[in-house]
Amino acid sequence: MSKKAPRPEREEYGYLCSVDTRWRDNDIYGHINNVVYYSYFDSTINRYLIDEGGLDIHEGEHIAYVVSSGCEYLEAAAYPDKLVIGMKVDKLGSSSVRYGLALFGETGPAKATGFVVHVFVNRETGRPLPIPERLRKALEALES
Repeated sequence: MSKKAPRPEREEYGYLCSVDTRWRDNDIYGHINNVVYYSYFDSTINRYLIDEGGLDIHEGEHIAYVVSSGCEYLEAAAYPDKLVIGMKVDKLGSSSVRYGLALFGETGPAKATGFVVHVFVNRETGRPLPIPERLRKALEALES
């Protein structure tokens, strides 16, 4: 029988973003619905890309498409929990990036872990483009 790996801690992530849970995030079972975790991850990633990488989501040449994602739920979270999303870069390519993510409560190890893969593309053509220099530097700062 294999031993479960320990759940990640905050220190393993280079970027931390606070998330306010909302009443509507809970489902009928009394915990945050699984699809909401993806929304938290997406908001965290884009906050970083805009603030640190200079991504212009309204008029910039580059936009990012999610091409793959996943989440492992380790412990329930529920409104009104105060949450933090941890983000790191697991793999950085010429036009793509794989983010490692984790959802934390106020204390303790991760309640969930996940990943998202972005491909940066030309807004007009939808074709992949190399990641711009400022954005690449911001992503390199989070490489694990």
